[in-house]
Amino acid sequence: MEKLWLIFKDKDLRKKILFVLGALAVFRIAAALPIPGVDLLRLKSFFEGNQFLGLLNLFSGGALDNLSVVMLGVGPYITSSIIMQLLTMIFPRLKEMYHEEGEEGRRRFNQYSRFLTVPLAVLQGFALLTLLERQGVLGALSLPERLVNVAVVAAGSIFLMWLGELISEYGIGNGISLLIFAGIVSGVPVSIQQTFLAFEPSQLPVILGFLAAGLAIIAGVVIISEGERPIPVSYAKRIRGMRIYGGVSTHLPLRVNQAGVIPIIFALSILLFPQMLINFIAQSQNEILRSVANAILGFLGSTLFYSLAYFILVFLFTYFYTAVTFDPEQISSNLQKSGAFVPGIRPGRPTADFLSRVLTRITLIGALFLGLIAVMPLVMQAATGLAALTIGGTGLLIVVSVVLETVKQVEAQLVMREYE
Repeated sequence: MEKLWLIFKDKDLRKKILFVLGALAVFRIAAALPIPGVDLLRLKSFFEGNQFLGLLNLFSGGALDNLSVVMLGVGPYITSSIIMQLLTMIFPRLKEMYHEEGEEGRRRFNQYSRFLTVPLAVLQGFALLTLLERQGVLGALSLPERLVNVAVVAAGSIFLMWLGELISEYGIGNGISLLIFAGIVSGVPVSIQQTFLAFEPSQLPVILGFLAAGLAIIAGVVIISEGERPIPVSYAKRIRGMRIYGGVSTHLPLRVNQAGVIPIIFALSILLFPQMLINFIAQSQNEILRSVANAILGFLGSTLFYSLAYFILVFLFTYFYTAVTFDPEQISSNLQKSGAFVPGIRPGRPTADFLSRVLTRITLIGALFLGLIAVMPLVMQAATGLAALTIGGTGLLIVVSVVLETVKQVEAQLVMREYE
């Protein structure tokens, strides 16, 4: 309560928070404006049977389930950011720009991500509208109508990217993350209302079990997100004239979960995209193709196979994305250039090997945790026969991570004002 009072007493911080709330209100208004020609009943039934679109709806901030003008959400921007991160492994110039050129290099790197968002938004919009038209969710569109709709949804995605950048610049917290956060939590009141309306006394143990699991996931996310392995670092003493510089000791924090929620996005995309393609084949007029596609869908849709494949993919992608974003050789080189060393470890290659070894060990905990978070809703659904009440493990992971990051930034602002 004391911190809340300090926040609203400080004029600058109050303006930032009010700007964030205003931007989120604009986003929710845009998410309620549907594109023309939508069959809402067909749309609802189509979404209930398609997990891939459920994932897209999650990362569009809940703007896809009513086919709003911002139905793509920040998905194209997230996709372009992931592609740019992966390209740093292929093109040394991009890697140098991102890791070595400081703030200016990252600014140009982010600008390239924004440019890449535009064609991705057009492609994703066209593919999604074509899919929905074939499923009967949208009426038959003429070429000019289709082009207008593609232009509208692509512009909506770019508008949200711009809104997220404004939140990051003039508000507080990461704008893109806050937009996703707002979309996820916007569905919670409706889910709670539906739970109360359909409540039966026999369901009370199951509901209590879901609540207990939700609290356990929140506690686990906080522990793993905040968990880090501090590597002690010492700076060599340097004598210049009559003064001695350096000689201080600090530490290099290695996070238990370096990859965040990205491995879950990768795993779901790889796991569910083949199902979308086979769904297309299952509508073929050829009876042999249709029967083979239905048999494959039955195998892929089994809870055991899906849960096992999901867990393994999340586990592997956690290591992969950590390797992409954290370069032990670069860290070792930077430490050596600044006259720093890890006590008991020689500078250069031995330091890089030591950091790599420690990171591999602690990433094992992060990878196992992300895998368990990903499959927990599926396991609970198979055990109880009921879907999650509000949001799944992935949504909860995003919500808790965004809240933690935003709270840290608010506290940093408060500390800065106390110093002033």
